[in-house]
Amino acid sequence: MKILIIEDEEGLRESIEEYFSEAGNICETADNYQNAMVKINLYDYDCIILDITLPGGNGIDILKSLKEKNHPDGILIISAKNSLDDRLEGLNLGADDYLVKPFHLSELKARVTAIIRRKTFNGSNQLIFNEITIDLLAKEVKIGKSVIKLTRKEYALLLYFIANRGKVVSKNAIAEHLWGDGIDMANNFDFIYSHIKNIRKKLMEAGCGDYIQAAYGMGYKFTEQ
Repeated sequence: MKILIIEDEEGLRESIEEYFSEAGNICETADNYQNAMVKINLYDYDCIILDITLPGGNGIDILKSLKEKNHPDGILIISAKNSLDDRLEGLNLGADDYLVKPFHLSELKARVTAIIRRKTFNGSNQLIFNEITIDLLAKEVKIGKSVIKLTRKEYALLLYFIANRGKVVSKNAIAEHLWGDGIDMANNFDFIYSHIKNIRKKLMEAGCGDYIQAAYGMGYKFTEQ
């Protein structure tokens, strides 16, 4: 998962980032309204964790901007405000969930996971594509009945391909999804080819079809051909 944490409280922001990063997710952060707007206008995320009260602006205005521009990102509002009006405003504007501070990080993770599952995988804990079965909770990939071992990046990339099956995804989009905005410092995308080569090898050795196709000059496409 690629997550943006918009939170001005340093301790909480760092705790959330560390908690999600340790689970293998890509996390980016913004500590004020201006930085948050730059992030959402440059990149796409699986889920945005959004505080309402921010230096320089309001989280509700960020939510409005996301919805006006039809961003597909999942949005979870976190706030110290526990009034019904605030909850209704956020949800009516298009937020996917609302969590009141203080909260346990395990509950935050469960809610973020549920949002992504609903928006990307129709609410299922299991993703099936022909002979490929992915257990989204256990992060386990099977070809038929055989479990294959993937690295965290390989797993994330396979999930990204299947979620976008039938679409051409650019190398830049793949890089941003797997490595975040730090990828801007990369000189080339050779590492993407290496990851794709490894995934194809592991899948095909387990008896899987060759679904990852190069779209020359554009990127890659996960398709049944």
